Amino acid sequence: MPDAHQPDRIFNVLFLCTGNSARSILAESILAQDGAGRFRAFSAGSQPKGAVNPLALKILQSFDYPAEGFRSKSWEEFANPDAPVMDFVFTVCDSAAGEACPIWPGQPMTAHWGIEDPAAVEGPDIQKEAAFVTAFRYLKNRITAFAALPVESLDKVSLGAKLVDIGRLEGASSTQNSAA
Repeated sequence: MPDAHQPDRIFNVLFLCTGNSARSILAESILAQDGAGRFRAFSAGSQPKGAVNPLALKILQSFDYPAEGFRSKSWEEFANPDAPVMDFVFTVCDSAAGEACPIWPGQPMTAHWGIEDPAAVEGPDIQKEAAFVTAFRYLKNRITAFAALPVESLDKVSLGAKLVDIGRLEGASSTQNSAA
C-alpha cells in the first residue's frame, strides 16, 4: 500500500463484482458521497453486463446518492498502466472473489465484502426493490465503518483485520474470504 501517512491523502477504492451493474455501482456511489475528500471511488466487473441495473439507480436516487455517470465496465480498465493506482480493492460478490484478479499496481489492500445479489431476486417489482434497498443498507453500513477507520494511522496487519471484520457485518453472503 502506498504511504498512508501523507496528510490530506485521498485513497483510491475499487469495488468489484462480476457484472458491475448493481452492488459495485451502489458501493461506488455511496463511497463517492460519504467518503468525499478522503476517498475516490471506482467500480468494475470481471464480466461486465454493459449496462447499469435501473433499480440500482432508482434506489440511489431515492436515498439522495449520485445516480448519474455510472457505467458497467471491465476491471481490465484498472489494470492498465495509466489507470489510477488503487489503495483498496473490495469484492462485493462471491463469484468475483473466487476469480483470478488482475495484478493491481501498488499492491492495494483487499477484502471480500460479499452480499447477496439483489438483481437475482425474482418476483414482483416491490420484492426486487426491497432487495436493492437491503443491498444498499448493507453496503452503506460497511462503507460507513470503512470510512470511519483511521486508515492513515493503522499498520497494514491491523487494517487488513479490520477490513475482514467489516466484510462480516450483517448481510454477509455465505462465502467470506480473508484479506490478502
